[in-house]
Amino acid sequence: MAQYEEFTIDQGADIALEIYLVNTDNSRKNLTGYSVAAKLKKNYNSDSADTTTFSSIVADPPTDGVVTLTLNNSQTDALKPGRYVYDVEISYQDSDENTIIERVLEGRVQVTPSVTR
Repeated sequence: MAQYEEFTIDQGADIALEIYLVNTDNSRKNLTGYSVAAKLKKNYNSDSADTTTFSSIVADPPTDGVVTLTLNNSQTDALKPGRYVYDVEISYQDSDENTIIERVLEGRVQVTPSVTR
């Protein structure tokens, strides 16, 4: 089950979020061979035109279990102030070449308006 987290983004600002993933025994999750994807939408039923995609990477070294998500100032400037939903998924291919996807984080984002534009 994904962790739930709420946070705030300032419209027109660059943002970077680091997510530290751990196993059930609190050891760092080894993300070698994993990829990551994260998206932001106004609501769960929004179409793809209303979706903002985070730049998402597994940070080096992947054995540290850190995922970095970023949005640049042009992306956040295009967001209308208000509440959004987001989620973050990691994926890898198992030994049978099946893609295994795990949602690791989800929640709400509040976008605050910018005066200086």
